[in-house]
Amino acid sequence: MMVSSPVPSTQVVWSPALTTYNFGPSHPMAPERLALTASLAEDLGLLTSERVSVVEPFVASDAQLEMVHDAEFIEAVKDVSASPHSVPERGLGTEDDPAFIGMHEASARLVGGSLMLAEGMLSGELVRGVNFAGGMHHADRGKASGFCIYNDPAVAIARLLEGGIQRVAYIDIDAHHGDGTQNIFYDDPRVLTVSLHESGMTLFPGTGYAPETGGRRAPGSAVNIAIPAYTGDAGWLRAFHAVVPQVVRAFAPQVIVSQHGCDSHIDDDLTHLRTSVDAQREAAHSIAALARSLCEDRWIATGGGGYSIANAVPRVWAHLIATVSGQALPLRTEVPQQWRERVRARFGREAPRLMGDDAELWWKSWEAGYNPADAVDRAIMATRKEIFPLFGLDPWFD
Repeated sequence: MMVSSPVPSTQVVWSPALTTYNFGPSHPMAPERLALTASLAEDLGLLTSERVSVVEPFVASDAQLEMVHDAEFIEAVKDVSASPHSVPERGLGTEDDPAFIGMHEASARLVGGSLMLAEGMLSGELVRGVNFAGGMHHADRGKASGFCIYNDPAVAIARLLEGGIQRVAYIDIDAHHGDGTQNIFYDDPRVLTVSLHESGMTLFPGTGYAPETGGRRAPGSAVNIAIPAYTGDAGWLRAFHAVVPQVVRAFAPQVIVSQHGCDSHIDDDLTHLRTSVDAQREAAHSIAALARSLCEDRWIATGGGGYSIANAVPRVWAHLIATVSGQALPLRTEVPQQWRERVRARFGREAPRLMGDDAELWWKSWEAGYNPADAVDRAIMATRKEIFPLFGLDPWFD
């Protein structure tokens, strides 16, 4: 069972070995985004704070992976890892998930990072943790998908449940639907999966609609807010605040696990939601507040998607580290000059000067009323009508 920690601490998972999760030079999931995040966080002093300890991940064992993945799938990954070839029925060696030497170990190391945060929470060693290299939410029990081989948030959640936690809320704000994590826990009433994402009408994986509300044994355990392309900050934050806090509070989790894919950013070429660093930081702050009020601060945050390598990703995840560890990092903080020079030398372009986008963060609260002519409001209401009654909430007023 989880015990209370006398000295609350935050662990940040990092090792250069995490960059071995590498699908090749032309793949969007560039390992440089991880190294740049770590170096920016270090240059900002986030990793040297007394509040933070940096920990190196281990490679998860087969038994640990089997908490959520089929043994046959793990063997298939190992086989492809030793001699790269295509196994399309397992999602391996595809355009999205090209096979590479060492794939199993690299993928299992991402899992080890999130798993050690779960272990630390159960032992009382930590209250909060960040694995920005993790967040591989598309991987399913027996299949890789969408740049994800093994599902590290799901393994961490499974370990928390095994260790005695009775209710875990998983909050996913990646631009893509968190389909793998949802599928793994779809019939488990101990896990609430909440995904705010671009509609499957315009984006992979084409799932995550409001009527997906959980299996027969777990009605209401899956919450999906599928918002239209080009929504922008105001609509994205309105959707978040109109659904996420209400259902999470009603579920009353003991721990929050979150996925902070930042591919909804306006500079990201793979999606169309057009959010800012500022909005994603705001969402992280809101999740922090939920963890503080509901879970005695217990929160494990992971990364995820994000393909604006030198612009959005490092800044969003540096803010995530700051938020989880309770360090002040204003949006108008200047990006350290040495980091900007590093980006210029590596990519031949200028990095942002500030840690924010100078966005005008404003959104209309749901209390202002429902507008049926607005596509975002229609998406919000579709979710509220499906989910809120299952929690005893009023979709119109709560």
